[in-house]
Amino acid sequence: MPPDLCDKITIMKVSALARGLFSAIKSNAASSTRSHFTYYPTKFSPGTRDVQKMNMFQAINNAMDQALEQDSSALLFGEDVGFGGVFRCSVNLRDKYGKDRVFNTPLCEQGIAGFAIGVANMGATAIAEIQFADYIFPSFDQIVNEAAKYRYRSGGLFDCGSLTFRVPCGAVGHGALYHSQSPEAYFAHTPGLRVVIPRGPIKAKGLLLACIRDANPCIMFEPKTLYRAAVEEVPTEAYADDLGKCDILREGKDVTLVGWGTQVHVLLEVADLAKKQLDIDCEVIDLVSILPWDTQTICNSVNKTGRVLIAHEAPFTQGFGSEMAAYIQEKCFLRLEAPVKRVTGWDTPFPHVFEPFYLPDKHRCLAALKEIINY
Repeated sequence: MPPDLCDKITIMKVSALARGLFSAIKSNAASSTRSHFTYYPTKFSPGTRDVQKMNMFQAINNAMDQALEQDSSALLFGEDVGFGGVFRCSVNLRDKYGKDRVFNTPLCEQGIAGFAIGVANMGATAIAEIQFADYIFPSFDQIVNEAAKYRYRSGGLFDCGSLTFRVPCGAVGHGALYHSQSPEAYFAHTPGLRVVIPRGPIKAKGLLLACIRDANPCIMFEPKTLYRAAVEEVPTEAYADDLGKCDILREGKDVTLVGWGTQVHVLLEVADLAKKQLDIDCEVIDLVSILPWDTQTICNSVNKTGRVLIAHEAPFTQGFGSEMAAYIQEKCFLRLEAPVKRVTGWDTPFPHVFEPFYLPDKHRCLAALKEIINY
């Protein structure tokens, strides 16, 4: 057999093998694809507003576009932000507003935070991206000891208002210990900050614009699994949500379910299952704002239902659910029919292959709901 023919046959065999392996990989990936939540889009009544279908990263991009257009002092920066960012949230903004206003930074979160504080302190508007929530810790000192305390330590002469940190967070299916954490509770312990978490595109745009306009340093943790999974009809005009307010997504009389970010969608599905399987009527609340949190709305709901389940991805011990449970026990004790129940991540580093067992999915939440109903 001629050598060139042997080479062709070998190439054909290798190509066939590669196609077979690729097909096997595709089929295995598809069969093992799993998600711990079903997305429930927010229904928006447009009225006179124009709306456009956007996923969450597009809604965030739209919000930053409008902020940069309306405020000539606004700067947008972070690791790879000039190229659009790893999640594409800032795509095309450098081309539109120039490299002096939208630009990359070195891989130094402490430097990003320190620079952002200086920008805001001089009267400009700073929109800083920390590429992953897991890497916000090098900037922790700058945020909690400088940004949060600037107004207090100067007796009101200086502040770091117009300072917003955008921080992708939470489980994404393959992030493991360094790309999956939810560190909101660390910052909830810091007076002087605002901390918010959106559940989808409409909320993300409204919260981001509210943070950018607020006179306090703000952190918006963005559940990165929602960047593409969450799609809604988003108003095209600029609008700002109220900070410090939660949303009652579904009214009920038997149990209060409270979550934030992706976990809201888990709880909405749990409410459907509880109604179908147990004839239990759940009130579902998106906390939205971690600091400050809407104590009045939560307590009103718990006083009505007498039972409450709080769910979040962060670990159990000292997660923000701990603060909520303590407050609810203190303020609603005589109306409670069962102990406050928390369903959370475990007190371990965030796992890779065991992620499905770590997350507070609908099965764990429904089992916990049955416990407090039968208490």
